[in-house]
Amino acid sequence: MFRISHASLAFLALVVPSLPAQRQAPDAAVSAPITGIRYEVTADRATLFARRLAVTTTFEVADDAIVLLSLPAWTPGAYEISNFARSVSGFRATENDAPLRWDKLDYDTWRIRPAKAGRVIVSFAIVADTLDNAMSWTRPDFALFNGTNLFLYPEGRSPEFASTVIIRTEPDFLVATGMTASGARTYSATNYHDLVDMPVFVGKFDLDSATISNRTVRYATYPTGSVAKAARATAWSQLKRVIPVEAAVFGDIPWESYTVMQIADSAYQGASGLEHANSHVDVVGAQGIGSDFIPSLYAHEIFHSWNVKRLRPADLVPYHYDRPQPTPWLWVSEGITDYYADLAEVRSGVLEVRGFYALTAAKIAEIAATVPFALTDASLNTWIHPKDGTEYSYYPKGSLAGFMLDIGIREASDNKHSLDGVMRELYETTYKKARGFTHEDFWGAVRRAANGKRFDEFERQYVDGRDPYPWPTVLTIAGLRLVPDSTPHIGLTTTADTVGAIHVVAIEPGSTAARAGVKPGDVLVSVGDVPIADAEFGVKFRLRYTGRPSGTSLPLVVMRGGDTLTLRAALAYGASTPHLEEDPAASARAVRIRAGILHGTTDR
Repeated sequence: MFRISHASLAFLALVVPSLPAQRQAPDAAVSAPITGIRYEVTADRATLFARRLAVTTTFEVADDAIVLLSLPAWTPGAYEISNFARSVSGFRATENDAPLRWDKLDYDTWRIRPAKAGRVIVSFAIVADTLDNAMSWTRPDFALFNGTNLFLYPEGRSPEFASTVIIRTEPDFLVATGMTASGARTYSATNYHDLVDMPVFVGKFDLDSATISNRTVRYATYPTGSVAKAARATAWSQLKRVIPVEAAVFGDIPWESYTVMQIADSAYQGASGLEHANSHVDVVGAQGIGSDFIPSLYAHEIFHSWNVKRLRPADLVPYHYDRPQPTPWLWVSEGITDYYADLAEVRSGVLEVRGFYALTAAKIAEIAATVPFALTDASLNTWIHPKDGTEYSYYPKGSLAGFMLDIGIREASDNKHSLDGVMRELYETTYKKARGFTHEDFWGAVRRAANGKRFDEFERQYVDGRDPYPWPTVLTIAGLRLVPDSTPHIGLTTTADTVGAIHVVAIEPGSTAARAGVKPGDVLVSVGDVPIADAEFGVKFRLRYTGRPSGTSLPLVVMRGGDTLTLRAALAYGASTPHLEEDPAASARAVRIRAGILHGTTDR
């Protein structure tokens, strides 16, 4: 799933509006077979100026049997129903230049009545004005689109059909995609799953490449110049360090090439990413370029090319594009991926050890401040975007569960095995056997890595249950400890809108925010000198201001009625939260376990 950056882990509660209801399609709807499927997408200056993409689907029919063509209702990785059919306009179908009768079977399925055997052409336009990783978005010189938004499929038929994609665009525009090139701006896919799992950039953008671990890695960034020379060199340095570390977990790189696709937009608040089989799409605020969060975002999404795009729960194999596919395992798919993003950074040297400790402590503090919830429940609930503060909490809590499992496995095996081995075993025994993992697969792999130790109580209390995590006990095993800190307190409740802007919805009486004159409805821009849009706001804010004297100047910048205001505030402290540090009294065994986690090693 794309990782939405929460503006504050310490004191901001984010709520996202509910989405449209799921599609209700007839169970027995099956299209007549079609062959020779070809898609053409026009993204020239005329269509981009109109914020549209023109789409043509051509195929052969054997007779006059009814053809049912559907658009997906969601993009895998973005666990929400989006109903892409609502962006379609100007739908028409012809055969030998003669119009065909058509109507809607349901709200994302078109029923087409061919006249005879022959070639059918279906055409329409889609609105492409939503800046979202899972959607389509255009500017006068650029387009992002996902295959789920515009590639029709025959309802009820096998997705194992080959297709060709042709991009019609300007001579001076570039195209970047993970699809296999088969000609000039012509691409092929062997099945529908691959087809819609390879987003496309078209237009004016920066594109370069490098060889990493004997694979081609491309870096596409829009707009041109948004990632300048120094920031680009830094990004390449980070990618060259992180990718080999992540590949080492699985002992395999499943793609021949990988494309990092990034959009920077000044109006976008925060940062987000959406994973694909051999690429990912990031959307970041312009102020996020070069920030400490960017390598974490890249590491997270690239790790997904193993965990989720290949190794994934049986509930998600295969993908069904017409309905939700809830699973209780997103804490593994997303949360453990988040843990490995942190590990990849520290193991590769992109992040210092103290930075890894700060990220982990921030997650501990975030979950401590959240209502008690079960990881399995939160994984299932993401489809309905609960408003109790747990909407995306399976990210940090799942990451912490992975951390605890890693420690538990290393303790039980005397540091001879780790969570790395669990992930590799699952990858080899489920993904490479063309199936998703089950409950027994996952916990069986954990048990085998832990020399037969069962984790039934762990699952009952900390995964399917709501018990607080036993940090004093667990951290001692890894030679770590939590030390209380006094944390600056602002006193705000906020919500994020669809573009990530942080709106103030409530203010704690007598708090720093109240004394500064913050009002409900204000859009929060920065606290002190830390932008709210920075995905690591919570960590940076605490590092910068914790320990400063009460009363230290703390300007709050807000937008109100179109005006940007700087409100004068003074630093004040609230409840005590911990930071993570190495225990000087740790045993030699604990030090070995800690070193194994940080460096990706075992004592075999």
